Amino acid sequence: MTALTWNSTRPWRGIMVATALPLRDDLSVDHDAYAQHVRWLIEQGCDGVVPNGSLGEYQTLTDDERARVVRTAVEAAGDGARVMPGVAAYGSAESRRWAEQAGEAGCGSVLLLPPNAYRADEPAVRAHYAEAAKAGVPVVAYNNPLDTKVDLTPGLLARLHQDGSIVAVKEFSGDVRRAYEIAELAPELDLLIGADDVLLELAVAGAVGWVAGYPNAFPATCAALYHAAVAGDLDTALPLYKSLHPLLRWDSKTEFVQCIKLSMDLVGRHGGPARPPRSPLTGEIEAEVRAATEKAVAAGHH
Repeated sequence: MTALTWNSTRPWRGIMVATALPLRDDLSVDHDAYAQHVRWLIEQGCDGVVPNGSLGEYQTLTDDERARVVRTAVEAAGDGARVMPGVAAYGSAESRRWAEQAGEAGCGSVLLLPPNAYRADEPAVRAHYAEAAKAGVPVVAYNNPLDTKVDLTPGLLARLHQDGSIVAVKEFSGDVRRAYEIAELAPELDLLIGADDVLLELAVAGAVGWVAGYPNAFPATCAALYHAAVAGDLDTALPLYKSLHPLLRWDSKTEFVQCIKLSMDLVGRHGGPARPPRSPLTGEIEAEVRAATEKAVAAGHH
């Protein structure tokens, strides 16, 4: 099935799955498994995919691997507009080059973190996004102040939008109050849910998309949850949200890559290992993720 929210003129809207990247036991990229995963996600009701994001372990990929992942996603999705690659890099020129590569591959948008090699000030942040926007592909800002130490505040987002540098923001701060201030300061800027465990709160606050992690393991149920949430159907959304929240909250924790890959493996999808320095889950965290995943399967989520 195809989700009704997706529109090729604003392809960053709807459920864009931040795809986990299947790796073989030798830690090489399994491009065939990745292509199959992308096709499956769209078949299950997701609108598109976000390769080379944090969940895709982009920091550990070679340039050749990173470029091939984008091409694989575009081919598998059947429509490049459904693909929004991460183009984060230490230098603005490199981010622009990755945005250009995405455009050449036919992608509909790109996702860009602020400079994160240091605590960049506002002029540097604005210059960074302006440079990437020169590639001509719509840029979605990714606000993750917890990990980057650079906060794209509502005021700064409004200025980036006024600059013509961004069309939307993936909001990962966890502060759902910001949704209302963003809407006041930049009413034309699209708000995308950036963390799985604030999905319902941001959907109610007016979000028009979800850059999502746990649909990698439970796409159909997550699609049902998202559509009910943005429609204001709390009778449907709230029970699903409560049921899935023991998993969704792992999207905001340090071990999110390994957690989501473990859940994928448990439901019969190929997640596989993560590349160092991420190490396999052990002990209490593994047990918690395993138990929550098995409970979700028993509840009929898929």
